[in-house]
Amino acid sequence: METDIVKTDLLIVGAGPAGASLACFLASHGRTGIMISAAPGCAETPRAHITNMAALECLRDIDLDQQCIAAAPAGQDMTHTRWCHSMAGEEYARLYSWGHDPKRRGDYDAASPCDHIDLPQTELEPILTRRAVAKGWTLRFNTTFLTFTRPSDAPDVIISTIRDDVSGKTYNIQSRFLFGCDGARSQVIRELGLPLIKKPGQGLALNVLLKADLSHLVKNRTGNLHWVFQPEREHPAWGWACVVRMVRPWTEWMFVFMPPPGANIKTDDMVASHDEYLARAKETIGDDSVNVEILHVSKWWINEIVAEHYSDGNVFCLGDAVHRHPPFNGLGSNTCLQDAFNLAWKISYVMSGRAGPKLLDTYSAERQPVGLDLVTRANQGMRDHVPWMQAIGMTEPDVEKRRALLAEFEDKGDVGRQRRQQFHRGIESTGTEFHGLGIEMNQQYSSDAVYRADEPEGMPPLPQDAVRQRLISSYPGMRLPHAWLNTRVPGTQLSTIDLAGHGAFCLLTGPGGQAWKEATAKVAKVVNVDIRGYSIGWKQDYEDVYFDWEKRREVEEDGCVLVRPDRFVAWRSKSMVGDARAKLEEVMRKVLCLS
Repeated sequence: METDIVKTDLLIVGAGPAGASLACFLASHGRTGIMISAAPGCAETPRAHITNMAALECLRDIDLDQQCIAAAPAGQDMTHTRWCHSMAGEEYARLYSWGHDPKRRGDYDAASPCDHIDLPQTELEPILTRRAVAKGWTLRFNTTFLTFTRPSDAPDVIISTIRDDVSGKTYNIQSRFLFGCDGARSQVIRELGLPLIKKPGQGLALNVLLKADLSHLVKNRTGNLHWVFQPEREHPAWGWACVVRMVRPWTEWMFVFMPPPGANIKTDDMVASHDEYLARAKETIGDDSVNVEILHVSKWWINEIVAEHYSDGNVFCLGDAVHRHPPFNGLGSNTCLQDAFNLAWKISYVMSGRAGPKLLDTYSAERQPVGLDLVTRANQGMRDHVPWMQAIGMTEPDVEKRRALLAEFEDKGDVGRQRRQQFHRGIESTGTEFHGLGIEMNQQYSSDAVYRADEPEGMPPLPQDAVRQRLISSYPGMRLPHAWLNTRVPGTQLSTIDLAGHGAFCLLTGPGGQAWKEATAKVAKVVNVDIRGYSIGWKQDYEDVYFDWEKRREVEEDGCVLVRPDRFVAWRSKSMVGDARAKLEEVMRKVLCLS
């Protein structure tokens, strides 16, 4: 019997943040296809939750940002990260987090028109999948990807073998492109044989999702992350310390239990009875009057893995399939969305013939170094917690020694002072996790889709503290600087970010740059690509009302900044040139890999 075959241009394996957002971004370009997932539905547990400014800018491009903001708790609910003995008990320290530090507010306002939100994956995935289906994508849950082949005589044909897990029936899907968005146990990666850069992991962690109304506790303890540790007590191997994470304020929580750093913990060591999990959760809360209901228990490996490259021919992998790391710095789903945003416009442009096939090679060239940096940072973010743990005795295996170290905090002399200062320094060093504005926004792309021939000075150096501090620059390959704009007669303000994107190239100039705007219309027809030209400044299309664009554009008024559909700078000219049309056409052909 001949095997059934379904035909589509685009096949996405995985319907999590990477796959579902890719479908949404492709749909914004008018591209649809089939998305499959082995899961029975969207995420049943919260998993990822922090959505940062960079990811929210991607969703803003397709008008999904407001829906996500509406589904997330209020921003003030994530004001702090805390260190405490129990949720009801004594507090040892707290830090402002996710942009709420008054001393850092200006840095965050300058970086983006968006703010961080806390949106659990259980809320994000339905938003993305509903949009994808509404825009024409076919979504099939309970459907497993098995393998694929690429006929030697048809380089643009991929035959994927798929199993319907409801009926048990196996069939084939023929596609032009295959996207592996199937997570940390990616079958697409295995079938493709992409090499992985693996470093020793940091063990296991245990997620306990539970319901517990802690509303009466959070009035003076506002925050979405709470480190709970009790050095003076004995503890089970799996429950050495706990990060209590808000899921829904203030009744649903994820208790992330961890063994001691470096402990040789095996999977069996993380297994306990329901009553043992419940007892440890109640100890962590510290208020016996609270009713606790455990909803779900799961284990996960703390990985440090990134693929050496993200694509092979017309097969592209993104999300957790190619970068696997702990949740520190909140980089997981955010990186998934940005992978997808980078890739979607390139796929669409190549499919329509508006760009050369080599444009697709720039996806891995640009995103793999980002993935490597973020995997490294997330794991370092976890290690950054070790100094405060050592200071308060948490890493000492003997409980009596832990009690002795804890008692030193009470000493009024040099011993106590040194112990307290060590703890304070340790807490402050974790700020790289909760205020990692630089690691979130400082991506610097180097590829054929970036034109740097007019940049003799080379790439600007990143700030000394490149994890915490954002480099705002219009240098080609960097994120378009954000600045608030308005019209001469004020209306609703908008960002430079809003002028760019939406599937088109964008050229920003100022007074004296009319030749650039005229060139955009002419070159757009020649290369068959939408290039939208805007002039910013005194009595121009938009007013630079705060003069922030003038400070951040790094070109003269008659210069220009050319922005790609993913809102990264493709090229800039510091000032007007003799033949603006010829120069812009040269740049566009290079960036689109047409020459």
